[in-house]
Amino acid sequence: MVISEIFKSIQGESTYAGLPCIFVRLTGCNLRCRWCDTAYAFHGGTARSVESVLEEVRQLACGNEGEGEIRLVEITGGEPLLQPEASTLAEELLANGYKVLVETSGERYVGELPREVVKIVDVKCPDSGEGGTFDMANLEALDGKDEIKFVIASRRDYEFARDFTAEHRLVGRVRQVLFSPVTPDPEGTWPGLDARALADALAQLSAEAAARIAMGAAARAMAVERFSMASMARRTVELYRACLQTGASAKAAKG
Repeated sequence: MVISEIFKSIQGESTYAGLPCIFVRLTGCNLRCRWCDTAYAFHGGTARSVESVLEEVRQLACGNEGEGEIRLVEITGGEPLLQPEASTLAEELLANGYKVLVETSGERYVGELPREVVKIVDVKCPDSGEGGTFDMANLEALDGKDEIKFVIASRRDYEFARDFTAEHRLVGRVRQVLFSPVTPDPEGTWPGLDARALADALAQLSAEAAARIAMGAAARAMAVERFSMASMARRTVELYRACLQTGASAKAAKG
């Protein structure tokens, strides 16, 4: 396999943000997102065996004397799933007791990865320049431990992510749906998205969702009430008819 770098750092994305993590960055990517911050991983790299990568991960994970051992490893890129050995590496890491994350663009099918791997899968938004590349078969390959991420550069991206999430019922399908704002390029190649603006949009979405839930609950309550009233009306008519019939029978008997 071809490796760009292996290093130890703090996880900065997904729900694992803030945790110590060993990163294994594989070389090569078939997409060219406008805001990509790891273009250096498109080419080059060093050919390595799975065994040598595993050994370097072990060394980094042990750290210095007195430090706890790091048990979280992320396989990333580039696009790691372009290399068939990525799945083998994930299997070996799992067998050695590591928790394994694989971060992928969503363009490659993730169903070949070991089930225990936590899959962090992008859905490319329109302003990435790679919209429409998501493999829809991935939705069925994900489960409650996995995560889906949208990197958002504009209002259009936000609306796409919002609608995709609703249409495919992502909430409940995966552990977390992540809306991540694009950060500005230090060299000015692309602008960033104000995180506060995205937070405001998400807060509004939450408020709208809460309102829809409340309206749905109110509608269900009214339907139950209408059903109860209708049942009572039917029962009243039935009793009235029974009384009429009883009266008629009594008159007939008397006569």
